[in-house]
Amino acid sequence: MKKYLLPVLALLISASCNRGGNKGEIPYQSGIHKGEVAEVLQTTQYTYLLVNENDNEIWLALPKMEAEPGDVYFFKDGYEMTDFKSQELGRTFPSVYFLESVGRSAEEVEKGPVAAGNEPVKADVRKYDLKITKAEGGITIAELFQKKSSLEGTRIRIKGKVVHYNPGIMNLNWIHLQDGTSFSGKFDLTATSTSEFSVGQIVTVEGIVVLNKDFGAGYFYDVLLGEVSLIENQPRD
Repeated sequence: MKKYLLPVLALLISASCNRGGNKGEIPYQSGIHKGEVAEVLQTTQYTYLLVNENDNEIWLALPKMEAEPGDVYFFKDGYEMTDFKSQELGRTFPSVYFLESVGRSAEEVEKGPVAAGNEPVKADVRKYDLKITKAEGGITIAELFQKKSSLEGTRIRIKGKVVHYNPGIMNLNWIHLQDGTSFSGKFDLTATSTSEFSVGQIVTVEGIVVLNKDFGAGYFYDVLLGEVSLIENQPRD
């Protein structure tokens, strides 16, 4: 994923900056831009906007919002993903810029977002009615959230159901796991891995506990399970 100074706030953080002439590149420079919405696609968690600025059309992706064709938005500072596949839409975007928000005025955009990390962004994932037996030698998701401070930096084992899956973001696959347990209202665990998963799998995984991971633009995780490896995979339900 390549960083471009274009829309407003990055949904996901990338690494490198490229201003060359590669296919799909949008030749925008730093500054605030203005575009009219030509098309809106809605998914469970995200809204995709096809925006036209000076006869140049680009796709933007934002946390779910209300939008209609003809709406005019201001934006800056986005992060591009090429050949991004939305499983929910069944569509691959040659280029899409991930943002946190857009503004109705240049002044609104210039102010920027609330400081990242102040309020963790919660995934729009419902709590499933599950009763999954704890992995041998492992802990539950509730125990992880309850004992997170003492577990930071350690490798743990967890068994759960894959309830949401986003592959190929920042060269990682992003998984949401639930096991039916919860602590202080927290029941959904975000994990990152190079292994492939699919929604509905019951899996046993091992990973490193990471606390207070801030990717910027408001995307903050108080608990993240990183470097996840797949230990056991049960048939999909």
